Amino acid sequence: MLKLNYRRLSSDEVRKHIGGKNMHHNVLAPFNSDAVKEFRAGDTISLSGIIYTARDAAHKKLIELLSQNKALPFDIKNQTIYYVGPCPSREDEVIGSAGPTTSYRMDAYAPTLIQLGQTGMIGKGLRGESVINAMKEHGAVYFGAIGGAGALMAQCIISQEIIAFPELGAEAIRKLEVENFPLTVIIDCYGNNLYEIGKAQFRKCK
Repeated sequence: MLKLNYRRLSSDEVRKHIGGKNMHHNVLAPFNSDAVKEFRAGDTISLSGIIYTARDAAHKKLIELLSQNKALPFDIKNQTIYYVGPCPSREDEVIGSAGPTTSYRMDAYAPTLIQLGQTGMIGKGLRGESVINAMKEHGAVYFGAIGGAGALMAQCIISQEIIAFPELGAEAIRKLEVENFPLTVIIDCYGNNLYEIGKAQFRKCK
C-alpha cells in the first residue's frame, strides 16, 4: 500500500500555488493571535460566532474602567469588536441596520485593548500608526465591513444582547452572534495594508 507523506502548506505557499491570489477564510470567533497569522491583506472572510459592538463612547468607558483598575464587562482576550451603533429594530428583526462606523474614532483606545489581547477589529477607513504597530506587536487584524450595506450586515446577525452601558443607547456594548459575516482583511498582523496596496497597484497601472 502506497504511503503518502504530506504537510500543511503555509498560507504564503498556498498563495504561490494559486498564482498569488488572495484567499477566502471561514473563521469562527473568538479566535487567537495564531489564527490571525493566517490572514493577509486582501483576503476575504466569512465570520461566524461571537463578537462585540463598541463605538468611541463605549471605548472611552472601557479605558476609564481600566484606569480605575476595574474589570471590563467582557473578557477582551481573543475577542473581536465591531465598530457599529445599530439602528432600532422592527418587531420582525433581530437588529436594525448595522453598518460600520469610521474606525479612526477608536484609534486613541484600540492599542490598549490590543495589548490586553483583543485580536480583531471591524470597521471602515484608515487606521493610525499606533494601532498598526500594536497589531504587529501583539497579533491582531483589522477587517473592513461594507459601508452603506448595513441592512445586509444585519441579516448575518443571529442574536444580540446589550451587556454594558445601556445609557449609551445605540452605542451600548452588545454581544452579537453572527453567521457568515462578510468581511475583508484591510490590515494584517504583518502591517500589510490593503489601502496602500490598492494605491500602489493604481499607480503601477497609470
